[in-house]
Amino acid sequence: MPETILWNFTPENTEKAGAVLRQGGLVAIPTETVYGLAANAFDGEAASRIYAAKGRPSDNPLIVHIASLDQLPALVTEVPEAAYRLAERFWPGPLSIILPRSDKIPDQVSGGLDTVAIRMPAHPAAAAVIRAAGVPLAAPSANLSGSPSPTTAQHVARDLWGRIDGILDGGACEVGVESTVLTLVGDVPRVLRPGGVSVEQLREVLGNVEVDQAVLHRLEPDRTAASPGMKYKHYSPRTRVIIVKGGFAAFQKFVGNKKDCAALCFDCEGEQLDIPFIEVGREHDGAAQAHLLFDALRRVDELGVSTVYARCPDTQGVGLAVVNRLLRAAAFTVVDLDGAAVIGLTGPTGAGKSTVAELLQKKHAFAWIDADQTARGVTETGSPLLPVLAGQFGEDILDESGALLRSRLAERAFSSPEKTALLNRLTHPAVTAKISDEIARLSAAGSKAVVVDAAALFESGIDKLCSFTAVVSASEPVRLKRVMARDGIDEESAGLRMKAQLSAAEYEKRADVIVRNEPPFDLAAETEEIYKRYKELTENE
Repeated sequence: MPETILWNFTPENTEKAGAVLRQGGLVAIPTETVYGLAANAFDGEAASRIYAAKGRPSDNPLIVHIASLDQLPALVTEVPEAAYRLAERFWPGPLSIILPRSDKIPDQVSGGLDTVAIRMPAHPAAAAVIRAAGVPLAAPSANLSGSPSPTTAQHVARDLWGRIDGILDGGACEVGVESTVLTLVGDVPRVLRPGGVSVEQLREVLGNVEVDQAVLHRLEPDRTAASPGMKYKHYSPRTRVIIVKGGFAAFQKFVGNKKDCAALCFDCEGEQLDIPFIEVGREHDGAAQAHLLFDALRRVDELGVSTVYARCPDTQGVGLAVVNRLLRAAAFTVVDLDGAAVIGLTGPTGAGKSTVAELLQKKHAFAWIDADQTARGVTETGSPLLPVLAGQFGEDILDESGALLRSRLAERAFSSPEKTALLNRLTHPAVTAKISDEIARLSAAGSKAVVVDAAALFESGIDKLCSFTAVVSASEPVRLKRVMARDGIDEESAGLRMKAQLSAAEYEKRADVIVRNEPPFDLAAETEEIYKRYKELTENE
């Protein structure tokens, strides 16, 4: 492992950094956007070391940084007139332009694509290092892959100390989010990643500019990422992030009864909340939010909570870049407070929660999401989760065609609390994201309330999406008989499944409403308690 050196930005240290880069080393340098992890862009082996240091997938392309426009023609096969117009307006600055790459750009830099993204950073330290190195520099953000991008040298040191050769400290970054990435390869210029140059500014220069669907939605599974920042989950702290759409009054009410959580909110809002908070600029000031965002996402891990609820900015100007980063930090998990009320329904196995969900659906026309069915969807044949599960629970949980043998997985996963927890860690994020999507779809279709029927509601964190939670409860002997009859298994197997879950007392402790489902209680009357809670919630809005 290299011995990392921290330099202050001086002419002498700039020359030292340039010498390290010429020799194939890695140096983190400041730019106006975020700190970049730089290597010689003509050296494929050096670029490979970037991927290794960050833990970055090798199909995620790098951006090449230049210090002057005369460096551009050697890196690409053509420079269209539109690129020169953009350079005149925005370079140096936070704009990366994708063009067809020349044979001087190694595959390791382009991620195997036939294009390359080029930008000219505005930070004086970045320009000085490029000149000192004497070569263009390939430089993604200088952080561990997937974590929030670094906007100070201290952020870089926290992530990459001992992994890279040096860090040049040029102070805090001004913009705070990565550059806008615009492709000129195609009929119409298209933004692949929003950043410090807004779509509106690009249209002032080019006229028609499209915004790629992946800016605000997941990248399609069969589509290659043509730009950094297009992956499904990125920029994420260890703390779970959930985006919340809606006004502040609704946000305040929503988080008011939440536990073990914090808020990312706008200026002057935090003191009105009863939970820890970090403010990220004025509500409609996208530039201020961008400047503070990544530092805030790093700070949330210091709050000691499991979840942070992030107020959703608008998408005007640089705000689009902030929303883009938040969506990926949250793995696209969004609560829309202007949509349907979301009722989390759970309980120990055999308690009868699906029966309660069916009653709510029939009597009150509530929509119903079965999380077990959703979980089946994320483990269908061909799912990227299957090889991961097979690596943890044995290759023989898959049949010859690659399909999951669910009973075999269940037998192994429920054999101990540790293995159950492992299964949950592997599957819950994907299930929660799909449920978030389904809630949005049902809400858009006009559903007034959505019941999320989930055995692992609390363990998975799906309860964090819910307006309130309801637990269906029954005594252990009653549940044991129901499980044996329902699943056609013996008492020992049924007992193992019951022990793999939270205790009945723990379910009830976390519930907002408790529904008793055994004699002498009347299930229909008990279920009405859920409807009453829903009415209280919605009539007071």
